[in-house]
Amino acid sequence: MATSDAWEPVQRMRTYEQVMAQIEERILDGRLKPGDHLPSERELAVALGVSRPSLRESLRVLEALGVVDVRRGGGADGGAVLLSTPGEGLVNLLKLQFALGHFTATDVVETRVALETWSCTEAAYRSTDADHRELAAILDRMDDPQITTAEFNQLDAAFHQRIADSTGNALTAQVMGSLRTTIHRQMIEAYARLADWKTTATTVRAEHREILAAIVAQDGAGAGRLVQDHINSFYTNGQIGGAPRPE
Repeated sequence: MATSDAWEPVQRMRTYEQVMAQIEERILDGRLKPGDHLPSERELAVALGVSRPSLRESLRVLEALGVVDVRRGGGADGGAVLLSTPGEGLVNLLKLQFALGHFTATDVVETRVALETWSCTEAAYRSTDADHRELAAILDRMDDPQITTAEFNQLDAAFHQRIADSTGNALTAQVMGSLRTTIHRQMIEAYARLADWKTTATTVRAEHREILAAIVAQDGAGAGRLVQDHINSFYTNGQIGGAPRPE
């Protein structure tokens, strides 16, 4: 290992944080890239001058954040590997923050409106015929008269997520997916509280069809306006508390 690239022995307290800092530094400056394997646990502990339990603690934190995948066993496939696709860290963080009440329903509505208005507007110009067919297939499955509330909500989320995916913007799609996963339980509970959820489902399906029609017609402004009205009306009508703030 070249001297200029040597791992620096940890000197201060909270050693796991300093181990993380050195790994993060190498990720940020490009010395570590997606798919790279970290040195073996034994080698890395020696290079850093830390105990193996301290090293494991730092790796567990990075794994929870969705940065590394710690694979058990030896050989070429074992050890800690930098993930090449986003992990579940953002989902888990948002889920806990939302459960603790750090974000209000209003925060969620406004964030959804911002993300999904952009997604639908851009999807009108960036999506392909294949995207349109997949979106239509999701809506067809939502028309099943025997569908349950859980299945309907899952397909509802899939429809909105697929629109975000069709923009080609991976970060927007990841944030959208994380947000939808975070509020999944609240959405299920909202439908369960309805006296006749299928009436609401009929409205939701019709609005989805209008959104998709605008996307297919490359009407970005119309698609953005429709999804904004779609989200606001669902929350404002009492399905989930916390209507958007008045302008």
